[in-house]
Amino acid sequence: MTLTSLTIQELRKKLDTKEVSATEVTKAFLERIKKLDPTIRSYVTIIEVEALVQAKKAEESIVKGTATSVLAGIPWAVKDNLCTQGVRTTCSSKILENYTATYNATVVEKLAQAGAIPLGKANLDEFAMGSSTENSALMTTRNPWDTTRVPGGSSGGSAAAVAADMCAFALGSDTGGSIRQPASFCGIVGLKPTYGRVSRYGLVAFASSLDQVGPLTKTVYDAALVLNHISGHDKRDSTSVDKPVPDYTKALNKNVKGLRIAVPRELMGEGIDPEIKKIVLEALKVYEKEGATFKEVDMPSFKYALSAYYLIAPAEASANLGRYDGVRYGHRTKNPADLISMFSKTRSEGFGDEVKRRIMIGTYALSAGYYDAYYLKAQKVRTLIKEDFDRVFKDHDVVITPTSPTVAFKVGEKTDDPLSMYLSDIATIPINLAALPGISIPCGFSKGLPVGLQIIARHFDEEKLLQTAYAYEQVTEWHKKRPAL
Repeated sequence: MTLTSLTIQELRKKLDTKEVSATEVTKAFLERIKKLDPTIRSYVTIIEVEALVQAKKAEESIVKGTATSVLAGIPWAVKDNLCTQGVRTTCSSKILENYTATYNATVVEKLAQAGAIPLGKANLDEFAMGSSTENSALMTTRNPWDTTRVPGGSSGGSAAAVAADMCAFALGSDTGGSIRQPASFCGIVGLKPTYGRVSRYGLVAFASSLDQVGPLTKTVYDAALVLNHISGHDKRDSTSVDKPVPDYTKALNKNVKGLRIAVPRELMGEGIDPEIKKIVLEALKVYEKEGATFKEVDMPSFKYALSAYYLIAPAEASANLGRYDGVRYGHRTKNPADLISMFSKTRSEGFGDEVKRRIMIGTYALSAGYYDAYYLKAQKVRTLIKEDFDRVFKDHDVVITPTSPTVAFKVGEKTDDPLSMYLSDIATIPINLAALPGISIPCGFSKGLPVGLQIIARHFDEEKLLQTAYAYEQVTEWHKKRPAL
């Protein structure tokens, strides 16, 4: 077993016993990146020199006994829509291709204080808009299980890097499934915390009422470790909730006796690959064998979730992306005829097709005469989705669904059909609209590709979410499977 294949928990033991040093661990990951990333293409920017400097500092603190964090000396990858001081933050867009942030995102700052070692910035769909990482203006990331297939999106670079052992963990952002869906496609763990649990300060905004930062890891335990470090109130983020942060690792145990699971009919029928439905039912039987019960429930608002999301998210994107005008920062067109020409040419040259599509949808939905018919109605649907969850959670502890209706699809298979691409997030979008925590864990394989199980819990009940995921992980072997690279 190589150093790069180890979990955070396993690396911690080797670092603490001085069996290996933080520099040796970091060098091992950097070597693997050099070997594999020309094929996988997870990283937009690799920060080798800085990584080795930080590794040396972590190593010294471990030797002196002053390292207090379990993440000290652990190498990780940063999704490239999180600001990193002195390192470019591109959002995988030509409009920000040469932008270097002057400050760190709060989550980046917290992990730096913990002594974790950033290896580089991971590729994503441009401005986090997509489900395959093919919308990146810089490169297309490949799935480590089959390089002819996508890794999912928008956190595809982060997920592929973890699955290919090119980092011990990564951070992603999740607006409509962008952590959980790529985690499912790549056979790893992906956690979207409750909205407000993790600071969004320094996360480049896509849809501000939906975006949330979370970890991608090899195990549920590792996800709990990272969540411990990135959670908490941040006065710089007005949407950050001031609630105590528990030690999530203490919630992890195998006991699910009496656990009440709800299974929405709407996400186990039409549109879900029959093989995936079969695998999810097998996972539910594992829970049943361990003492849990599950029951099908009706959540009728779910059929409108996709439509509501693709009005709300583009509307917020239209407002958030108005700042990229060629005046303040980022790309500016050369030799414009006048001010209006500069605005239009800058945005036309800088934004890709999917970003333009969503800006236009959002601007239309917010325009005079259409606001009530589209945006306001979508917000009312959002309320119905939350009410459906509230009703179900009165009698159930968690909700379980497939993470994605299919396994990873071929590169290029859906790029000419945006609606088909949007349907990839049919199971994950309701969770963002309701601001709930959700996690995807590996639960099997179909056609030789990973399948993800999605677990959803009440607001700020990440402890129940992680405990439910951990219990399944401990009695199955799916999380131990790794692609042959």
